[in-house]
Amino acid sequence: MKSILYGVTADVSLVFYAGHASALRAAGFEVAFLSGSGPFVQQFADAERVTVFEVAMKREPSLVADLGALLRVLRVILRVRPLLTNFGTPKAGLLGNVAAFLCRVPHRVYTLHGLRLETETGWRRRILATCERIACGCATAVVCVSPSLRERAIELRLVRAEKAIVLGKGTCNGIEVSRFAPVAANLARAEPLRKTLGLSPSVPVMGFVGRFTRDKGMREIHEVFRVLRRERPHLRLLLVGDFEKGDAVAEGVRAAMERDPGIVRTGWAADASPYYHLMDVVLLPTHREGFSLVSLEAQAAGIPVVVTRATGIVNSVREGRSGWTVPVGDVPAMVKAIRTLLDNPGLRSQMGGVGQEWVGREFTGHRVRAALIGEYQRWLRGTAEPKARPTPQAGWGGVAKRIFDLTILGLSWPLVLPLLAILALLLRLSTGGPVLFRQQRPGQHGRPFMLVKFRTMTQDRDADGRLLPDAQRLTRLGRFLRTASLDELPELWNVFTGTMTLVGPRPLLMEYLDSYTPEQARRHQVLPGITGWAQIHGRNAIGWKEKFALDTWYVDHWSLALDLRILLATVWRVLGREHVSHAGHATMPYFISGRAESDCE
Repeated sequence: MKSILYGVTADVSLVFYAGHASALRAAGFEVAFLSGSGPFVQQFADAERVTVFEVAMKREPSLVADLGALLRVLRVILRVRPLLTNFGTPKAGLLGNVAAFLCRVPHRVYTLHGLRLETETGWRRRILATCERIACGCATAVVCVSPSLRERAIELRLVRAEKAIVLGKGTCNGIEVSRFAPVAANLARAEPLRKTLGLSPSVPVMGFVGRFTRDKGMREIHEVFRVLRRERPHLRLLLVGDFEKGDAVAEGVRAAMERDPGIVRTGWAADASPYYHLMDVVLLPTHREGFSLVSLEAQAAGIPVVVTRATGIVNSVREGRSGWTVPVGDVPAMVKAIRTLLDNPGLRSQMGGVGQEWVGREFTGHRVRAALIGEYQRWLRGTAEPKARPTPQAGWGGVAKRIFDLTILGLSWPLVLPLLAILALLLRLSTGGPVLFRQQRPGQHGRPFMLVKFRTMTQDRDADGRLLPDAQRLTRLGRFLRTASLDELPELWNVFTGTMTLVGPRPLLMEYLDSYTPEQARRHQVLPGITGWAQIHGRNAIGWKEKFALDTWYVDHWSLALDLRILLATVWRVLGREHVSHAGHATMPYFISGRAESDCE
């Protein structure tokens, strides 16, 4: 069964994934979760019948704490050994995707819930932008929870367009519409709350649900309420949630809200659904958002909403039909919109009906989860659980090897980058054609990846349009690059992206996969390398059978010391230009179950 690991920073964010576990199990997946500690962990684990690994993570940057959390996330990934990870929320997204990248998880999803950097400036904004770029860069796909969030992330160059997707109209989980619909059972649940909070049915109520923070627009909510309260002394502001320390509301604003008798605060509510039926209109003056489930929940309850034109939340309303959008921070525009809705019960009812229909059609949890599972199945198609016996590179050995590769890359870039630029220029001048040769090759467990190296052959063809033999197409500069092994230098990019390693069995052709014996196929238990045990024991001068035996020996006997030995031996052999080609061939004969037919680049 193919395994998936989810991760979020705080336990309260687990609510984003209610219903995921049962839907994934029904689709044939095995799922586990990771989150910070808190009271909702056990509640979620019991409700979803899943294992939740608790890993403490601080929302604010903390080098020591973050390194400790990264090691704990690595430990969980190595224990679960998932084929796919899905980390969301900023800190878990960063640490989780870096850990999954280091562990070479085949498919790494970053669910982008919003961009905290949008309301920051200076060094904090630069740090947050860097963290987002790292998280997106380590991921193989970035699921943005709204179309405008995707556009903004691409605009800020946080993620490449081809990597970013949106599920349907947006959100990461949709909502369970039936919980919010204004039907008799749900309305009955709201009545005891109305009495407890002292809200008469004749009293107009403006509502807000969420975290009480600066970025949620608590100052604007208070100002809008103060203006409208002067016109309507009986107006009440119902706030469902509580003040938070992070991104705290200004002390003066908080104090004024706490002592205002017209403001009713409920505190944190595990289930906010009944409270919507006590509201006439919902105001969400957020400065930044990912999408806003609150906006959808209010509309599902038949309540019109007024939201800002901020990233994410702007996609959560049908403008002029289920609510209105106003500029961020524009209190007069908010006052006008709320006043219009409070003065027109018929308009509120009409907009509420439109919102109900729209949310019920586009944002049900089942619809969104089905779209996500469809993506999972597409990504995982052909990715099988490794069945061969574990190798020394499994677990922490693989992490150590990855750190070793990245360290060598970091130390070598000052020398390698100028050399790459010079060789690329020479190739361009000598051939006039493309500098790089790209070809799909089988990686770890046979999964295909795109190998890049310097092009050493022309594309010359015969009269029938067939490529000429390798020996005729190999250029003079290309022959030099091959004998000096400089044509392999661009593969350092493959090492950086995690599709290759510095030392491992060489990646051959995709069509060879069906020709291996079960023993020979074990060479794919590990990542392919730029150099390897076979390369320092004859390279292209030895036969396929001997080469594959050397590859599988390496798989079984790997260690960092062995990698270092191979790298040093490779330098010696490259300087001596040994064993570049097989007798009678430009490189190696074509392998088909032991038969040689033609050469390949």
